Amino acid sequence: MRSIITRYACAKVRIASLSKLFPRLVLLCSFGLTCAANAAVTHPVTTSTSPAERSLMQGRIDEAIATLQSAIAANPRDGQAYLLLCRSYYAEEHQDQAVDACENAVRSLPGSSEAYDWLGRALGMKASHAGPFAGFGLARKVRTAFETAVQLDPRSAAAADDLSEFYINAPGIAGGGQDKATDLADRVQNHLPQVAHRIRAMLAEKNKDYGTAEHEFKAAVGDAKHPEALLDLGAYYMRRDQQTKAVETLKQCLTVDRSNDASIVDVASILNSRHLEPQLAEHALQEYLRSSAKSDAAPVIHVEVMLGKMMVARGDTGGAKIEFEKALELASGYAPAKQALRQL
Repeated sequence: MRSIITRYACAKVRIASLSKLFPRLVLLCSFGLTCAANAAVTHPVTTSTSPAERSLMQGRIDEAIATLQSAIAANPRDGQAYLLLCRSYYAEEHQDQAVDACENAVRSLPGSSEAYDWLGRALGMKASHAGPFAGFGLARKVRTAFETAVQLDPRSAAAADDLSEFYINAPGIAGGGQDKATDLADRVQNHLPQVAHRIRAMLAEKNKDYGTAEHEFKAAVGDAKHPEALLDLGAYYMRRDQQTKAVETLKQCLTVDRSNDASIVDVASILNSRHLEPQLAEHALQEYLRSSAKSDAAPVIHVEVMLGKMMVARGDTGGAKIEFEKALELASGYAPAKQALRQL
């Protein structure tokens, strides 16, 4: 499953990354979430079958990258290795390397919807660091990548979700458009009803039709009965400053998510963004780090930094230092952890 962090945050995200290029974009999760790159729809995390993928899922980024680079040196056409390498660099927020690896992945796997979807995310991350002219060019490439991902697999919830966010948030000059988002919702209604409801909810919210937005977010919960749908509803209530409803819905998400997967990280992120239920938020992160459901939907290094910053906020600088150092042990080049240590 993909997390909200993955969907909306800085590295962790594509269209959110384009906000620096298009200041008027209204991001759905504008809570200042800690960067964690990929995304609330159902998105199954691939079962880890290779040593490199297992390393990535557990957050051992340096180890994953070293293994994948060796695999590519032995077989320069190993598209799956390039795709995992892209995801590894994306988790570490190294946009140039992520784009390069994903471009190699789509060249080796031209029929892979997943490869094109990750390319779109990586390009979106890179766009957040580009100037206006380069950024608009990258935005068009983001759109093309997401559209290709949907064309290759119309049943991919991840690709449809990414493309819908682009259509709704990006200006028309870059290829966005509410009419395109509406058409996409109609196309996926039968086989991806949760995504269709979510698209319509986002469109209604953007147009300040809050009654319809709430109705559609609730309809997604009824269709999916997954933690991600509850996250979307809770995040919507938080954006509407309905904190009581938001906290109640997010607590329900914690109850539903028995596996302690990336969804509980999203709950912690949203609560922490408003300084609500700090003990519950910190506990959720600790539960995730102890769970067997860790994945790059909420990379461990991001969670370690988020947890460390929560500790700083309550005065535990010693505990925070340990968390930041843990992140660097897993990914020695992870800039947010380095910066957090310097700021202690």
